[in-house]
Formats: sequence, structure tokens, C-alpha cells
Amino acid sequence: MFVWDALQDLTLIILMVTRDGSRQKVSIYDLVVGDIVHLSIGDQVPADGLFISGYSLSIDESSLSGESEPVNINKKRPFLLSGTKVQDGSGKMLVTSVGMRTEWGRLMVTLSEGGEDETPLQVKLNGVATIIGKIGLAFSVLTFLVLTTRFLVVKALHNEITKWSMSDALNLLNFFAIAVTILVVAVPEGLPLAVTLSLAFAMKKLMNDKALVRHLSACETMGSASCICTDKTGTLTTNHMVVTKVWICGQAKVIKSNDSCNTLKSSITERAMGMLLQSIFQNTSSEVVKGKDGKTNILGTPTETALLEFGLLLGGNLNAYQKESKIVKVEPFNSVKKKMSVLVALPDGELRAFCKGASEIILNMCDKIVNKEGESVPLSGEQRKSITDVINGFACEALRTLCLAFKDIEDSAIVDSIPDDNYTLIAVVGIKDPVRPGVKEAVQTCLAAGIIVRMVTGDNINTAKAIAKECGILTDGGVAIEGPDFRNKSPQEMKEIIPKLQVMARSLPLDKHKLVSQLRSEFKEVVAVTGDGTNDAPALHEADIGLAMGIAGTEVAKENADVVIMDDNFTTIVNVAKWGRAVYINIQKFVQFQLTVNVVALMLNFVSACYSGSAPLTTVQLLWVNMIMDTLGALALATEPPNDGLMKRPPIGRNINFITRIMWRNIIGQSIYQMAVLAVLKFDGKRLLNLNGSDADSILDTFIFNTFVFCQVFNEINSRDMEKINVFRGMFDSWVFLMVMVSTISFQVIIVEFLGTFADTVPLSQELWLFSILIGAVSLLVSLVLKCIPVQPSKYTATVKRCDGYEPLPNGPDLA
Repeated sequence: MFVWDALQDLTLIILMVTRDGSRQKVSIYDLVVGDIVHLSIGDQVPADGLFISGYSLSIDESSLSGESEPVNINKKRPFLLSGTKVQDGSGKMLVTSVGMRTEWGRLMVTLSEGGEDETPLQVKLNGVATIIGKIGLAFSVLTFLVLTTRFLVVKALHNEITKWSMSDALNLLNFFAIAVTILVVAVPEGLPLAVTLSLAFAMKKLMNDKALVRHLSACETMGSASCICTDKTGTLTTNHMVVTKVWICGQAKVIKSNDSCNTLKSSITERAMGMLLQSIFQNTSSEVVKGKDGKTNILGTPTETALLEFGLLLGGNLNAYQKESKIVKVEPFNSVKKKMSVLVALPDGELRAFCKGASEIILNMCDKIVNKEGESVPLSGEQRKSITDVINGFACEALRTLCLAFKDIEDSAIVDSIPDDNYTLIAVVGIKDPVRPGVKEAVQTCLAAGIIVRMVTGDNINTAKAIAKECGILTDGGVAIEGPDFRNKSPQEMKEIIPKLQVMARSLPLDKHKLVSQLRSEFKEVVAVTGDGTNDAPALHEADIGLAMGIAGTEVAKENADVVIMDDNFTTIVNVAKWGRAVYINIQKFVQFQLTVNVVALMLNFVSACYSGSAPLTTVQLLWVNMIMDTLGALALATEPPNDGLMKRPPIGRNINFITRIMWRNIIGQSIYQMAVLAVLKFDGKRLLNLNGSDADSILDTFIFNTFVFCQVFNEINSRDMEKINVFRGMFDSWVFLMVMVSTISFQVIIVEFLGTFADTVPLSQELWLFSILIGAVSLLVSLVLKCIPVQPSKYTATVKRCDGYEPLPNGPDLA
């Protein structure tokens, strides 16, 4: 239905077509192969087809390629694609494919393919939960069998096997309740709560950081990302053209700020500066307007806007220049001539022509040049070669070059059109879509975190390579390739080139889609994709996590994305990755904490059942422990904020086990300590605590229960950091964690001191309370000792795909 709705938006358009030798109006819905469609400015291309004839036909292909630069259609480049728009000129098109067979239709089909895949973390947690559940079920059944067998053996020894009473039935029922309780404690029902809490907390924080999370699971998926396929325009760059270099009077100047403009004005004569400003403000189709907020806005094409902004920085005034001269004739920019010309009448009555456009064309029209004194002098062959070198140098820096020129017309009586020769060259201007501030540092952060950044853009390869090098994406051994070359490669060639691929230019939507599919299926990468146009929707849909731009993004892109970057900034994407890693680590902390509780509770009850025929922890006590450790523990550990060290780790791949060796070390070490302490108390507690009297058993069981809870309280503090010794760092800044600690201890005091009938407890003396707390606190020292034990690297040590192949990250933590 999505594909049909997307295509149905076009059904109301009425087209002028030639069919069966006659012109007629038809709906776009009734268009068939073989029709000849008449196109004019503003029309949407209704189908794929071939250019037959026309004049200055310029097509906006941004809906498919993502690039705002129009494409000139002629007999050398005759292909027209469905969904694009006519920006200039007119023409006739022969329809070659319609509906779902068009490029636009195929694009929509990709959005309807595939279902909702489970995220990498969901797959791992499902495996962990299944294993824990099976182990819990096994211990539950085994405990019930041991208790029941022991009970039957005792009855047989007393020759009472045939005599059954209500008390015996209650005993069996109690055994069953204990078994069920063990199963309830073992099943990690707090895991979904911890995941949801952690994701919701991250989602709220990311909203403050200009990232709108549309799907909760996207937070943790981004934390596992090992590759980001990003577009260029609007994400890495500002999507706002500016003049960054200018060559005038024989010298090239870099334009960075107002100070640069002041330096330029001081380095050339006033006459030359006046000529430059006149050529900018007289020969333009843009306007400078004041907005309601009082700010100056420029309305026009990106190139025109950049030139006018440059003129304003130089101190020029558009209205002043246009008032002092009268425009006689205008030749707007033409895709064939690649220039714009204007003829103006100066205040003294003389005529002057201004021309700007493609550098090589304007330079060929010039036979003079403005010198340092601002005078027009003949242009020598050596100067022409020097200017050509300047133009090529600008182009190598990914600058779009324009030449500005003028010509004074002496005999105004015979002027019928704007001349095309004998101009005087004023300046060569280099215009660029600059890289966003902080992007280079963000890319370096990604590389340090083991996340490979690949640029996929519809721009030309030279511009893409220059921007990629400036951002730090393209390295010495990296590969830059064009979309047509990529799509024509065999599967084997793709496997060889993709690990080294860092830039793909001139790409179509399905090229980006294919790259993402290959990275996910063949290389098992967790792939994030950024995009803003409808053309990016298939790749956003295919990726593990789609990141759409909030400002420049289309609705189709946002609908198929998991996260919307509200400020269109690549730096925000890095912040999403950092929070994603925090989510993953927080869930690991909770699992480590809960598994310790589960292991101790299971083993303690099982061993005690085998030895004495009764469980030291009653059903109510186990349920209470289960509640505070699952619910409150999830709340405490799932809301820990990220730290900068998270972005110095390698990414966590799909094949990496969720429970790491570091976690096993901590779980086993703490479990051994707790089981040893509780076993000693269970079997020799009366003597050690000097308990006598009829209530000695009740006091001992309550003390064991209290000690068990405080062991978990202090182990919860240990779980705040699985590797570092100082687990108190930042704890007092987390009000959620402190609130959980206070609540847990308060509830424990109430249960022990006031809810004895309900929880099978008796009040404890101050000495026993202090002893319980001290035994629990020893787990902090146990944790310190455990963290000093080195853990051998796993065979699944994370690797990063460098341009020269696979190499492990130095000093990376164990992730197996």
C-alpha cells in the first residue's frame, strides 16, 4: 500500500502528450510507453524516457540523486527519470517505462520489501534469556525432586509411606512453591524493564541534544554501529554556498571572515574594488530582503546567494548599485551558453555589459584584464595560462569557479544584443559548500571508536574526494569510486573493494541500497545510514539504523528513518552513537548484577535442599529479593549516563557474545564469595553468632536473608563499572541511583522489623544489623581484587576495517 500511495500522489497531474499523431491531454495515470510528453518549466517528469528535442532543458534530480545542482539534458545526455522536475527550458520526451518499472517506482518498491528485523541486542538478549530460563527450570525441577525424594525417604524410614495427612500435603505444596519461586527468581523478567528504561532515558536525553528517536531500539543499535554511510550535502557540509577564494589583480585571497574581506579591500585599488562590486550587484537575478525578524535574507540560487553575500561582506549595497544604473537588457543563465549577461546604462549615459559564468567560457571571451591599478590592459598568453592554472587549482580544492567580466560599449546606437567577445576579466571566484564546524573532529571520534565513515553522494567524484579528505574520511589507502563503476562490479569484486571503499560519488539510490545490503549480509556490519532526500529512503529502510535530517529531510526519508537529526549535524550522530553504547553497557551492568543474584539464590536453595531438606530463603523472601533486584536494580543501573571512554572502544559486532569474560569474572567471583558466606552462616551460624534459645533458628534465617540482601545492595554499587576500581565516581551525581539505594534499604528495614508474620522474619539486634552490613560491604573489597585479575583476550576481539584490511584496535577491551 505504501508504494501505491506514493505513486498515487501523481494521479491528479494532467499532461500534454502526443499520441497516435495528435496532441491531447491525459492524466499521468493513463500514460503509456510510446507517448511523447511535452515538458516545460515547473513540470514533474511523469515517467522514465528519452529526450527527443527541446531548448535549454534543465532538470532538478535532487529527489533521486540528493544533489541540488541541476542536470542539463541534451542529445549527449538524453535520459529523463520519473519524479524529477523541470527547472528550466522545455522539451519533448519519449516515454520508455511507466509505473513500477520506472526508477521512481523501483525506489518505492524497495521501501515495501523486508520486515522489521530484530536489532543485534535483541537477538543477543533473547539468547541470554532463553539460556537463563532453561537453567532456572532445570534447577527448579531438580530442587523439587530432591525435596520430594528426601521427604519420601524419611517417611519410608519411619514406615509411614502409606500414611498421608494434611500436613504431608502442605509439605509437598510448599516444595512446589519453592520450586516455582526458584523458577520465578531465575527468569530475568526484569531484563525487558531494564532495556526499556535505559532506552527511554537515552531517548529523553537525546531529544535535548537535537536527536529525535522514532524507534526506541534505535538507541542501542547505534551503539553497536561499526559503519556509517553518510551523504555529503547538508550533513557533512552546511548546504549553503559561500565564496571561499577569489583571484583579482593577479593575486589569490582566501575569504574566511570580515577580516579577510578587509585585507582584500586594502590590497587592491578602489577602482578595481568598485568594478568587482558593480559586476556582482548589477549582474544578478537575486534579491536582498529584510525578514520580519529584521535579518537580511537573500532570495536566489545557491551560487547567486554566495556572490551577493560576498559583495555585502565587501561593503557593497545592492539597492545603491541598481539605482545608479538602469538595466537595459538581460540574458538569464542558460544551460547551453553557461553564462549570464546584463547590459546596463551608466549614470553618464554609456553602456556597459557584465558577464559571469563558467570559467573556461568567460575566459575565452576575454582579451583584456583588470590590472593592479584597476585599469583594463591586454591579456597576454602567459597571463591566460596563469589564470587557467588558478582555475584548475580552485577546482582541485572542490571549489565551483566563476569568472566575472565587463565590457564598455562605445557606440550604443547599434546595440541589438549583448556581445560575446572582447570582455575584460575582473576576477575568478571560488565558491564552496563548506564543511560544518566540528565534523572533522566528529569523524576522528568515530574512527577512534572503530566506526568506519563512508561518504555516499550524488556529487562529482573530484568534489566528493576533496570534501572527504577535508573531513578525514578519505585516507591514503582508501578507495573512491563512482556509482556506475560500483554497480557494474561482480559480487567477488565487490567483496574485495568494499573493505577499502571510503567514497562513492555519482551514486544512484539503488547503489547506496546495494552497498548497505552488502555490508550487512556479507560483512556482518551493523550499518547506520544518513540521508535527507526521498532518494535515500531505500538505504534508510535497509540499514540497521536510519538517520534522517530534520531540516533538509523529506517526509519520506523521515518516515523510513529510526532517528531524525534535528540540526542536520554529523556531530549529533556521534552523540547518538555514544548514548547507544551507554545503553548497551548499562544493560550489561544489569545482567551482571542480576545473574549474580540468580546464581547465589539458585545454588543456595538447591544445596540447602539437598543437605537439610529445607530452603533458607522462603517464598516471600525470594520474591522480595526478585522484586528489588529486578525493578529497582533496573532503574538504578539502566539510567547511568555515558562517559567519554565509551568512544575509545571498538564497536560491538553481531557475533560478539553479550556476556563478556569480564562479566563472567565478576559474576563468578561475587557468587563464590556470597555462597561461601551464606553457606557458613546456614550450617554453622548459630555457633558463630552465639545464638541460643527457641527463636535461634528464626533469627539465623532472618540474618541470612538480611545479609543476602545487603550483599546485593553493595554488589549493585560494584556493577556501576565492570572494569574500573573506583565504582563511586559519579555515584552521588546520579539522584536516581541514590534514590534506589535509599528505597531498597528502607524497605528492607520495614520488612525485617515490622512485617515478620508476612515475610517469616524476626527483628534483629543492632549488632546483627551492623554485622549484616559489614558482610555485604566486603563485596566491595572482593570486587577490587577481582578487577585486578587480568582477563585473556577473546577470539572475538573486535576489529576495524581499515583501508588496508582488518586490524585490531590497540588496547581495546575484551568484548567476547
